[in-house]
Amino acid sequence: MKKALLAILLLIVAVVLCVLVLAASKPDTYTIERSATIAAAPEQVFPFVNDFHQWTQWSPWEHLDPNLKRSYDGPASGQGAIYSWTGNDKVGEGKMTITESMPASKVGIQLEFIKPFASTNQTTFDFVPSGAGTQVVWKMSGNNNYMSKVMTVFMNMDQMVGKDFESGLSNLKTLAEGAAPADTTQPDTLTTSVP
Repeated sequence: MKKALLAILLLIVAVVLCVLVLAASKPDTYTIERSATIAAAPEQVFPFVNDFHQWTQWSPWEHLDPNLKRSYDGPASGQGAIYSWTGNDKVGEGKMTITESMPASKVGIQLEFIKPFASTNQTTFDFVPSGAGTQVVWKMSGNNNYMSKVMTVFMNMDQMVGKDFESGLSNLKTLAEGAAPADTTQPDTLTTSVP
């Protein structure tokens, strides 16, 4: 009996050591990228990303929690606009801040997760003319701390998050292609909370 318990204990220790060694070999940074071609001009697609109020129409995470709490601060859109959220375990808690806004060309976002795990990532959307439409490239990059490396031993983050990016880009494509030319004028008042 003691030999069996010892063998089980040694096996558990060996598995844990293997996981730790594999985690240590993972890269210190990561990048996840997906793209889609949308049959609409960059000027029509850009406002749906540059204005966080528009994200409820296409973001892949917006409908995972029917009781999601949102708040908006700063400018209505563009550089300095802030979107914060708090929700269930599927969406957690976090904040996005637009750090770069180049009309019909690029949106840069600092993405901060607070829960369930704290991390800060850089996200960009590039809008590249493609024929009569636009190629939208959605990219997120960040640092892998040791806990993140351990998690990647058991799950493929590129596949997991990449599926969400693909879903979001598909929603954005449907929205932009079905919309009239987007109204890029913004109201002077800010919405501070949308339940």
